[in-house]
Amino acid sequence: MEISEKLLCLFSAEVRETDDGEYVVDVPNREVDTGSLEPGETYRVALVAHDGDAASADDADASSTRSDDGPQPPVEPGEMRYVEIEDLGKQGDGIARVERGYVIIVPDTEVGERVKIEVTEVKSNFAVGEVVEEAG
Repeated sequence: MEISEKLLCLFSAEVRETDDGEYVVDVPNREVDTGSLEPGETYRVALVAHDGDAASADDADASSTRSDDGPQPPVEPGEMRYVEIEDLGKQGDGIARVERGYVIIVPDTEVGERVKIEVTEVKSNFAVGEVVEEAG
């Protein structure tokens, strides 16, 4: 399967039916908190069938509390990368996106800057990087 470079976030969720016959996919709070998505905006959504056996209720409960489900982050602590700052987060930090739309937060940068960073912290849905040098 080919994954677009424009992918903002990737998560697993159930499609559920509401009382009025509509269907809803709940977006995890972390996707809004990290600045990947903004409430009230419209996004294109792709649904991919779950591969493998049906999960048991125990697995479903565990997946809501585990942070290691799904793809692993495409960066590691200490990794050096050249990135372009595409956006600013709510606190004014620069936001770069790398493989699969994975977000790297880079403080003290501006939109359009291209910088070399060292990844200092890695979480399941975002990382933090520190500017090592201006790339131009």
